[in-house]
Amino acid sequence: MARQHARTLWYDRPKYVFMEFCVEDNTDAHVLIEDHRIVFSCKNADGVELYNEIEFYAKVNSKDSRDKHSSRSVTCFVRKWKENVAWPRLTKEDIKPVWLSVDFDNWRDWEGDEEVELAHMEHYAELLKKVSTKRPPPAMDDLDFTTTVVSCRPAELQTEGSNGKKEVVNGFHVVLEDTLLFPEGGGQPDDRGTINNISVLRVTRQGSQADHFTQMPLAPGSQVQVQVDWERRFDHMQQHSGQHLITAVADDLFGWKTTSWELGRLRSVIELDSPSVTAEQVAAVEQSVNEKIRDRLPVNVRELSLDDPEVEQVRGRGLPDDHAGPIRVVTIEGVDSNMCCGTHVSNLSDLQVIKILGTEKGKKNKTNLVFLAGNRVLKWMERSHGTEKALTALLKCGAEEHVEAVKKLQNSAKLLQKNNLNLLRDLAVHTAHSLRNSPDWGGVVVLHRKEGDSEFMNIIASEIGSEETLLFLTVGDEKGAGLFLLAGPAEAVENLGPRVAEVLEGKGAGKKGRFQGKATKMSQRAEVRALLQDYISTQSAEE
Repeated sequence: MARQHARTLWYDRPKYVFMEFCVEDNTDAHVLIEDHRIVFSCKNADGVELYNEIEFYAKVNSKDSRDKHSSRSVTCFVRKWKENVAWPRLTKEDIKPVWLSVDFDNWRDWEGDEEVELAHMEHYAELLKKVSTKRPPPAMDDLDFTTTVVSCRPAELQTEGSNGKKEVVNGFHVVLEDTLLFPEGGGQPDDRGTINNISVLRVTRQGSQADHFTQMPLAPGSQVQVQVDWERRFDHMQQHSGQHLITAVADDLFGWKTTSWELGRLRSVIELDSPSVTAEQVAAVEQSVNEKIRDRLPVNVRELSLDDPEVEQVRGRGLPDDHAGPIRVVTIEGVDSNMCCGTHVSNLSDLQVIKILGTEKGKKNKTNLVFLAGNRVLKWMERSHGTEKALTALLKCGAEEHVEAVKKLQNSAKLLQKNNLNLLRDLAVHTAHSLRNSPDWGGVVVLHRKEGDSEFMNIIASEIGSEETLLFLTVGDEKGAGLFLLAGPAEAVENLGPRVAEVLEGKGAGKKGRFQGKATKMSQRAEVRALLQDYISTQSAEE
């Protein structure tokens, strides 16, 4: 492959690095921007393929970087991973590549240089008007958006605490003139982000406006800067576009209609209007959607008026009752057009891959299709690989033998459990006879064992079968939690059972001369014994 010097101009800005490659001819020009490098290739007028690769000085956000093409140049807009950190050079190594003609002197300190920054913004805004592109470039402030506060009113937010219980957080609903943050809707959760570095904990739609819940007030009329949590946003973009693609393919291949979907925290679910879906059909859908991802099909967003005839050709499940204004249509080129208010990738290649985990029985004779898209697939693989490694170490066998090894362990555990239960029953019968024949028999009989269960205690109570003696049995940790059983005369047990549970700081229930339950303080068994003996003494005195 022939290589030639490629003249490159570049500019370092607080959030972006801009590069302009000068070429003889832009025929078949291709740019691939990755997190640590950029690969540039094209053909000149003679059909010779030119290839250049630059390893960046620092990591970039490839998902938020774009390139623009003109007849004699390619301009790249590369988003820095760490903003407001200057790049002293374009390349990672402080060496000038022989194949690349780069002006290393065009960098300058931009701290506090608002006028220069504005001039560059105007220069590139003008440049973008003159050239064409297949993909829209990001705005200079696409993740940093300045707007005005319209209103701010006190509000409450219900959240789930670390203990799983609902908690109420006091704060404010802030309404902005416009916003970057997506309010929950259409099966997609809301965005997270900040307003003037104040965290936004929830974004909800109220008619045509969005309520941003914050824990600090913001003055109406003030200008504020809004930032979006890009990692969460991009994850939702991947899952939502993945859902559109799966829905379209499932309909095209098998005529299954999507009746609803949910973008979950760990996985997403599509509800299909079909009573059953076979493994072979799932595999066909998965293969087709991944082929379309590899085809790098563009995803476009358009707005149509409600009376536009094209609206009738667009897939959708209806509009909200309070909908106003144009209809937003998301189109996967050659695959699907769908009414949608959500956030999406601009090209299917940004989905990376889709994995369908399987199906579950849905409501009303429907089937739920469970899937992951993009980075979630990678995280799922990482978790699965970690589990596989842990099982390999524990089971002392390869991954392909894990299932069989676990089955053997389960069978062994069941056999041991059965043998243990038979021994425990024999021990309970023997213990009951020993208590019955003890010289201390009568009045109140107390027994505690560290090992045992409810069945162990009930066998003892059944073997003894006395309705005149109070039998107090406990199993478990002597000073911690455990189980208890009180057996004896029905009237006495009914009266004493709840009091025993209270002393042991536990709960229980009973009938027909038995009261049993769980205790949290076995260390108070002596108090229970004293309670029972006092009862027997009082009964004897009354007689």
